[in-house]
Amino acid sequence: MGFSHPEVNWGGYLRTTGSITAIDNESIYGQVDAGPYYDGQVELRLKNEIFMGSRWAVETHYELVATGGDTRANNSKLKSMYPGQVPDTLLAASVIHDDQRFLSLTHSLISEDEVVGYHRLDRLNVTYSPSWGSIRVGRQALTWGNGMVFNPMDLFNPFAPTTIQRDYKVGDDMVLGQVYFGNHEGQVLYIPRRNPEDDNVSDDWSSYAGKVHLARNALETDFLAARHYDDDIFGWGSTGYLGDAAWRLNAVYTRVSERYAQDDFIQAVANIDYAWQWAGKNIYGLLEFYYNGLGRKGDYAQALETPYILDRLARGGLFSLGRYYMAGLLQIELHPLVHNDWTWIANVEDPSGVLLPQLIWDATTNTQLILGAQWHWGADGTEHGGFNTSLGPQTIKIIHQDRIYLWLTYSF
Repeated sequence: MGFSHPEVNWGGYLRTTGSITAIDNESIYGQVDAGPYYDGQVELRLKNEIFMGSRWAVETHYELVATGGDTRANNSKLKSMYPGQVPDTLLAASVIHDDQRFLSLTHSLISEDEVVGYHRLDRLNVTYSPSWGSIRVGRQALTWGNGMVFNPMDLFNPFAPTTIQRDYKVGDDMVLGQVYFGNHEGQVLYIPRRNPEDDNVSDDWSSYAGKVHLARNALETDFLAARHYDDDIFGWGSTGYLGDAAWRLNAVYTRVSERYAQDDFIQAVANIDYAWQWAGKNIYGLLEFYYNGLGRKGDYAQALETPYILDRLARGGLFSLGRYYMAGLLQIELHPLVHNDWTWIANVEDPSGVLLPQLIWDATTNTQLILGAQWHWGADGTEHGGFNTSLGPQTIKIIHQDRIYLWLTYSF
């Protein structure tokens, strides 16, 4: 079986990040500290792959993280000022934990008001790959769907639209099976999760899903069915080409659990991208439309009082409160080692939005430097301009804070 001479690969990165955040005095953070806030993080990821012949493989990723600063310190102050009233969805600088995962592979090293340190296994899985497909068991990451900024078909730890780096998703404990038939393939998975109230694995917190991918010439189509937490979800997606441009469509229907007073809803995303040259520079452009049937038209305070929406926000399955969005990305290669990215996201009903410029420099073969910003715009009462909501007897303003950041990554 080839087990006597396994192939072992090592890799990883060391990443340091720093940010400066401007604080609006009317925001929840303005209640405790007018800012600006200075925050930082150091992250080490060690990757190991062991291949035992052509059929078996083991993957392990270890993370060591230290993070802290003014944001975390003021989170502690807010929770002391409003005990039991401030949901984590209103606070920044959340820490990864394994409270709902099947395996507890995260361990806290230090937990202070200003600094948190922890280490964890983000990947730990075994893969068996016979001729007909593969079976992978353990902590791993999976991405479904064709959205580039918004991705409603990506049910399992999806990236937020404003996520800076998307090189690694947070892993989940799952069983994933893949079967090939001709040019097509099918995938089925099971993600057991624990109910945080009793720490037992519960079907109402787990996920069962299947997806079929069909390919015919240049047209590719996906069909998805899932029991995700206690919702029933059905999805369809298609990709193809219009000349030299690529287009993608996804639509997802969610049948909401009867325990919520919430109507069923649809989410949809459509995008098109194209790469070209201008003045000797490589340029890439993306345009995307997103519809969120769970969103509200302007009444965002009521959305934050809706249990189903709060649950989706808390578990990372929802990132926007509005209904109609446009997003775009323009990448300009200033130099073979330097490129400039401009991402924008707009709630078109408000209107309001966020602009995310980045300057990315591949300083060496192994070193990358990213300088970027998040700038939100919109009038009072809009999603990104800020809106009022109640926090106990007090009215506060929910505002997305503007910030600048610097990332330095050394890969090995």
